[in-house]
Amino acid sequence: MPVWLIVLLCVFPGLPLAVFIGLNISRFFRLARPSPMPHWMAPLIDNPIRRLFYPPRKIVAELGAQAGMRALEVGPGHGTYSLAVARRLGETGKLVAVDIQPEIIERLKRRLEREGVKNVEARTADVNNLPFPDRAFDLVYLMMVLGEIPDHLGALREFKRVLKPDGRLAVQEWLPDPDYHPAATLVKWGAEAGLELKTKRGGFFNYTLLFAPGGG
Repeated sequence: MPVWLIVLLCVFPGLPLAVFIGLNISRFFRLARPSPMPHWMAPLIDNPIRRLFYPPRKIVAELGAQAGMRALEVGPGHGTYSLAVARRLGETGKLVAVDIQPEIIERLKRRLEREGVKNVEARTADVNNLPFPDRAFDLVYLMMVLGEIPDHLGALREFKRVLKPDGRLAVQEWLPDPDYHPAATLVKWGAEAGLELKTKRGGFFNYTLLFAPGGG
């Protein structure tokens, strides 16, 4: 455990309990009315604790990103994992990052420009009506985002539509997120949308699911 985290827990011993209570209260309301994460929270969620337990390099490997792929990210947040995926895709690949909130996209564009990343296109879009042709992507991925989408089945059907026959949809969840759903729930949603589970990595508290379109 990092020294800074040990110091923080010593100074604020009640912090874990306060966070636990706060997350559960938030979860109660968000499960009743799913909605996108407020754009101003993106920098707060992309914090050192999250990166400690979910290192970008490890996450990118679990998503299945490979050099030369054309990938779609839904809900890029602050962009830390977007940058890691873009580096894995390389000069021959491309990442398209979409979010329904223009503020998220504008923040990501500024970060991409600062860091000189050229193989990422960031644009505002509705996941239930994606502005892309059929079979446009090798990989579609969401990191702790699916539970924020009110019409999750409509979104999953759109993801299936824009995936190539041999493409993959990667969905990642971890339990501290108030929009978390158990893997069994997401597998059920995927089946209803015509997606077949190919791989599951992780356990109950955090996991990555890889789906194939149409059983491909």
